[in-house]
Amino acid sequence: MTDKTLQPVLNRLYAADVHDKADIEYALSLKDQAQIAELFAFADEIRRRHVGDGILLRGLVEFSNNCDNTCKYCGLNKTNTNLARYKLTDRQILNCIEQIANAGIGTVVLQSGEQADLDADWLAGIIREIKIRFDIAVTLSVGEKSREDYALWKNAGADRYLLKIETTNRQLYQNLHPQITLDNRLRCSRDLKTLGYQNGSGSIIGLPGQTISDIADDILFFAREQFDMIGIGPFIPHPATALSDCPPGNVELVLKTIAVTRIITKDTHLPATTAIGSVNGNDYRPDALMAGANVLMPNFTPQPWRQLYEIYPGKRCSTEAPGSCGPCIDMMANVIGRTIDLSRGDSLKKKRKECA
Repeated sequence: MTDKTLQPVLNRLYAADVHDKADIEYALSLKDQAQIAELFAFADEIRRRHVGDGILLRGLVEFSNNCDNTCKYCGLNKTNTNLARYKLTDRQILNCIEQIANAGIGTVVLQSGEQADLDADWLAGIIREIKIRFDIAVTLSVGEKSREDYALWKNAGADRYLLKIETTNRQLYQNLHPQITLDNRLRCSRDLKTLGYQNGSGSIIGLPGQTISDIADDILFFAREQFDMIGIGPFIPHPATALSDCPPGNVELVLKTIAVTRIITKDTHLPATTAIGSVNGNDYRPDALMAGANVLMPNFTPQPWRQLYEIYPGKRCSTEAPGSCGPCIDMMANVIGRTIDLSRGDSLKKKRKECA
């Protein structure tokens, strides 16, 4: 039987201007399956009310797997000497964008490892060429950079930037990221926001040492910063990292985190991440879409390089050809009674502020 105390908690999470951390922890800690189903149904209704039934698509291009960092959970870390490194050429990148545009998708995500020597002028040139040739939104995800670089890319036409916080627990963050700091991550996020980017963040659920309290703090951070998009996925251990022997994140907890984040942030775009579609060979993206998510990210990185962008092992669709995700995505939407939205899918928070 459903616990009668749950509905008031859900109502408070949705309606409160200042959220009670205890309510968030309560929802994240639910064990009873009827209660969890009630949480997901509530989040799904908030999703329907605030972002609609359309599933937005973002075409992903992983243009380089070079990375200077030593993050303990990531297979791209520079200590992984068994990984063949690559960088796509300008022509290869633009060919990927053309495929995305031809598929009718309104957003491209240009993603790479974090590289200190990434040529900011080169990337600005790629962005300008995309904007000249295609009517498409550009999201960047290339890590921590200077405000000057961010400004250069924004002026070139970049629309959005995804820089996941991963965890707001300062000690855990430093342990996981020996070469970078939480303070600089936060500085970058502030710069992106003030420069006018549609700003994205996100977290990893199930990191060794992470607690329910930590996840609740992450959600409070997301709410406070009013991010336009938030990516939440499970920790998946990679054999070439220091955390290779640790268990993967709990899928149910990931879904509960997505649900609570939806309830609190209301109109933020939340992807059903590739990671949640890759846990132990199972695809939980439909579950995420039914727990509050509203975005999918089909991968247009060409072969053989797509298989080399291995943040975690067992990545879904890593062996497929670019553009082959269409039928699978259509089927996924049909099964859960949703539709595909090929629009740009700009920030609803930005639109709301403009209309205020």
